[in-house]
Amino acid sequence: MDRPAPRIEREGLAGRRTVGPIDASQVPRFAGPATFARLPRADEVPGWTVAVAGVPFDSGVSYRPGARFGPAAVREASRLLRPYHPGLDVEPFAVVQVVDAGDIVATPFDIEEAIGQVGAGAMALIEGGRRLVAVGGDHTISLPLLRAHARNEGPLALVHFDAHLDTWDTYFGAPYTHGTPFRRAFEEGLLAEDHCLHVGTRGPLYGATDLTNDAGMGFRVVTSAQMDELGPAGVATRIRERVGDAPLYLSVDIDVLDPAHAPGTGTPEAGGLSSRELLGVLRRLVGLRLVGADVVEVAPAYDHAEITAIAASHVVYELIGLLAIRAAQASSTPDGSNASEDRVSHLAPGVSDGL
Repeated sequence: MDRPAPRIEREGLAGRRTVGPIDASQVPRFAGPATFARLPRADEVPGWTVAVAGVPFDSGVSYRPGARFGPAAVREASRLLRPYHPGLDVEPFAVVQVVDAGDIVATPFDIEEAIGQVGAGAMALIEGGRRLVAVGGDHTISLPLLRAHARNEGPLALVHFDAHLDTWDTYFGAPYTHGTPFRRAFEEGLLAEDHCLHVGTRGPLYGATDLTNDAGMGFRVVTSAQMDELGPAGVATRIRERVGDAPLYLSVDIDVLDPAHAPGTGTPEAGGLSSRELLGVLRRLVGLRLVGADVVEVAPAYDHAEITAIAASHVVYELIGLLAIRAAQASSTPDGSNASEDRVSHLAPGVSDGL
């Protein structure tokens, strides 16, 4: 039976009607289309503010392949996401129109050509001030995504959640891999000086020069071990102090999580964050000038019971929530009232003040 799926519709910013996920009270979550969170496709609505798009590319990996299947796995794992986020006290799919924009297609045979394709695809999606959460794919894709966002916003504050620095120069002479995107971004002037930070790094390095070279590019580091002493609130405070009012790009390599929480990834390292810690940090970033984000390196062939894909889908949901709140704040009237106050009420204690 070919009938339109019943969807949740609400009033969003400026009185505009938003089309949300398929109504789970009428169509069970294991049925229906496999878009992210069962949201409408971009071609099913007249306009949108935030898009989730897959980037199924993994030709830049140095160890386990398979992240090209990450976007499909994350979409499938997102079926259980619900419309209201209690931690942020926001209905993100009601505040703004959120869609699944499908995949940005890139050749698997030529890395430099693929980088160009990803950049062009991202530019088309973010034109007119629209926002993008990209789902990889390996970390190579962050370079063209940063290029696209910097073209619109200028140099970006980068907060990079990862077990690894990803500021190495080359692998086997190749300058474009999943371990080099942020060195290339620094060299190209895409990053805002003194506003960039790695979070969750750990594990062995090639040498002490890895750290000194990274610091010379303007990065600061909050290691995974420091999570024990700082906790999510303390890490979020470090991020807020570092980013300030610069336009912010968030890049989340799922291997920032311990392999117990994310076994399905290409370069796992012991001693990582828990999924609760990562989500707790992210939701304390309300108010920063978030302009775009990616979640990368989900390799479902190494996953078990969708552990990694479920964690990644919740990270994407968290990022959508931050973007929705940012849009609501930007649309506030001079007297502080908001066109969608009923969809973004009082933020959870300790979130809006960055504690």
